[in-house]
Parts: sequence; C-alpha cells; structure tokens
Amino acid sequence: MLTIVCQQPFALEAVERDAPVAGPDSLLVRIRRVGLCGTDYHIYAGRQPFLSYPRVMGHELAGEVIAAPAGSAFAVGQVITINPYLACGTCIACRAGKPNCCTRVAVLGVHVDGGMAEVIALPERAAIDATGLTLDQAAMVEFLAIGAHAVARARLRGNETVLVRGAGPIGLATALFARLDGARVLLFDTRAARLDQARSRFGFDAILADAQADARLDAASGGNGFDCVFDATGSIAAMNAGLACVAHGGSYVLVGVAKGDLVFADPEFHKRETTLLASRNALAADFARVIAAIRSGAIDTAALHTHSVAAIDLPTAMPGLIERADQVLKAIASF
Repeated sequence: MLTIVCQQPFALEAVERDAPVAGPDSLLVRIRRVGLCGTDYHIYAGRQPFLSYPRVMGHELAGEVIAAPAGSAFAVGQVITINPYLACGTCIACRAGKPNCCTRVAVLGVHVDGGMAEVIALPERAAIDATGLTLDQAAMVEFLAIGAHAVARARLRGNETVLVRGAGPIGLATALFARLDGARVLLFDTRAARLDQARSRFGFDAILADAQADARLDAASGGNGFDCVFDATGSIAAMNAGLACVAHGGSYVLVGVAKGDLVFADPEFHKRETTLLASRNALAADFARVIAAIRSGAIDTAALHTHSVAAIDLPTAMPGLIERADQVLKAIASF
C-alpha cells in the first residue's frame, strides 16, 4: 500500500508497505483524506521536539471502514473521522473523564505512525461516525474540535468580548465556535494575509499587529480589555504578552503550545483576578459538537478548505504549501 513517510527533516518519501492486520478490537480503515496542519509542517521541518524519525504523519483523518470485528458498531463502507489521541484509559486524567490530557497519550502521526497511508488499523474506540459529511468535511473535524474544546474550556455565557490572538486554522476554529456561543469576536495576528482571509471568508473583525495595534485593541474593548482572550499563536513571546489584553475578572485560554516559560507580572495577573486555562486536544463531546455544526451548516467548511493535493505528490508539494502558509488555511491530501 502507498505510504508517505517522513524519513528525516525535509525528506518525505512515497513508499510501498504491507497493509496492516487488524486486531480483535480494531477496525481496518481505508484512508481517503488527510488534513495537513502545523504539526505536520513542524515535523517536516524538524521542529517537533517529541518525535523520532522515520514517522508516518497524519492525524486529521477521514476514511471508510473496510473490515470490522463481529458486533462492531461500525459497518463496512461507513465514513468515519478519527480521534487521534489514543489514551491509556487508566491514568488519573482518563479516570477523571479527561483522556485528552492522558498521562500516556499517543497521538497518531506524532508519537506513533499516523494516517498518511492507504490503510490503517485503528482501535474501534478512536473511530467516530461521520455519516452525512463529505470526506473533505470529515478530514476537518479534528482541527475544528481543537477550537471547540478551547471554547468549551472558557465556558462563555454569551455576548462576551473575545480576542483570539493568532488567525491560523486553530485560531479560526476557536473564533468560529466562540461566535456560535454568542461572543463578539476580534482576531489579531502579525500576518495581514491571514487577517484578510478571516475578514473576507468569515466576516470577522481583525486587527494587525503593527505600531498602532495597542491603541486599536484598547478602542475595540472600550478601554476595558477583553472578557476572554484565546492565544493560538504558538509563540511564547505572544503568550506572555497576551495577559495585557485580558479584562479585570476575565479569562485567558492558552490553546497554542510553545517551548519556554510563561512569565506574567504577578501584580497584573492578580489585580485582574485572571482565570488562566490551558486547552489540550479535544474530547468526544467536542468532536460531536463539530460534526453537528458541519451537518447544520453552522460551520462553512468550504471556506476553510483552501488547497488540495494528491497524497502521492506530497513529497514535492509540501515545501510549496509551507512557503504559502499565509494563504493556506486547510490543505487536504487525497488517497
């Protein structure tokens, strides 16, 4: 079967491998679509610190069941998306109903080989029914669930002022679900092209990080700061700076992850009585919310899907996608 392997940084290769054999509690899934995300780009460029090469990337997945064990909830031919966070089920987080932050989580495409292959074997618990979604839509569920989970963590009540710092795919996903929860959302980024897409494709207000940005942010919040600030930049400098945008009594949700130390001025943190939250991965409820939003038309997946590529062409196409990162919201590879 065709498999796309990242042999080492900057070296993707299309190879033939034997198809996997499913265990007694596993599905065999024909992968049809793979969404490409920042994690994949970081792996390709050698910037993912918790990964060993060679690695089969791919965790934003859509496929069709080709074999299922007796008594399975899934039928041959059924379209599924995949929860790529394979949790242990027994650690303190799993016992508390938080498998997204399992102490031994194995993420497909990062800690173990992922879905850039024609066929994969998958624990049945990781499969999610995507009936009614196109294959392209099913491949976008996972990254949207990251945003949905971040918004769920914030527990917005409706009509809050929300600032999302970082207008990449995860920032947009967060903004979309915050808006669905009734918030007034503003996007902030250093890249004008990203903000232009947020305005033209999704109707968001946006502010560019330039010399006048602080004054514009202050005016946009009425001089009060924002009820909730989400950071989706992946930049430790931006994460450290974001506290200044939070209103007194507000919340700060860190969606992006970056190496380094968070450093806040303690008096500023305390006088705001800031609620500080991390948001990691997503839960089953977040996947369910995303699928329902796509089915209802509340999320415009066509506006998110900006680029397509045949999987076999990824070794040559990947550098160009990275070079055009400001224009690429979601690229999807087809098997």
